Amino acid sequence: MSEVLVSREGAVVTATLNRPARRNAMSAALVAALDALLADLAADPTARVLVLTGAGGHFCAGLDLGEVGDASGDAATRLAAQLARNRRTGERFAALSALPQVVIARIEGSAHAGGLGFVCGADIAIASADARFAAPETRRGLVPAQILPWMVRRMGRAAATRMVLEGRTLTAPEAAAVGLVHQVVADAAALDAAVAASIAEILQGSPLALAETKRLLAALGPVAPAGYAEAGAAAFSACATGPEAKEGILAFQQKRKPSWAR
Repeated sequence: MSEVLVSREGAVVTATLNRPARRNAMSAALVAALDALLADLAADPTARVLVLTGAGGHFCAGLDLGEVGDASGDAATRLAAQLARNRRTGERFAALSALPQVVIARIEGSAHAGGLGFVCGADIAIASADARFAAPETRRGLVPAQILPWMVRRMGRAAATRMVLEGRTLTAPEAAAVGLVHQVVADAAALDAAVAASIAEILQGSPLALAETKRLLAALGPVAPAGYAEAGAAAFSACATGPEAKEGILAFQQKRKPSWAR
């Protein structure tokens, strides 16, 4: 079964991240399927809305740490693989944001790490009350390289700074208070209703005007300065292939504190 389920009703496309046993963590197969969908949508003038959501009551738990922590190959091979993966991650968030369609993130459960990139790259983010948001990279010996500029754009630098340095989990009301999401509703049924209401409002706008409005929003300024994406990829790669990431990922998998935690 595909790790991204795609359905369409008229001009509305729904993409469901489909690894519920892993809280929809981003495997190589999942992101390849998502990248293909984003490329198709970028060239599809008949689609007007993309709803991005997750299966099994979760949105996305970020990168699959089993793949991030893969120790196969020599040091140079591992570093090159991490560098390529992180570059593609940044490109994916940019591609999502640049779609001519209005993108709605429908969020339940976990929206962690790279999942926050999807939340912040979307145009509109709506969450159920059980949603939880975290940027726990530093607790794993990693850095929030490619999600950070998107978080800053959505939340502002002060709120994003506290979130990535503390690494703690925010509740849905806390996420709304700092601007990470636009709306919080009671449960999954109310979430479906809120997303449907947002779609109905969006479809009152003309396709060309909506797409041009998104282009104007992008023209207000880049998400990150020139060179940031490469610097972020290099920083992530250096950390991901180092001893602290090995310890942090192992501690996470073993459900214990890493050696540096007090």
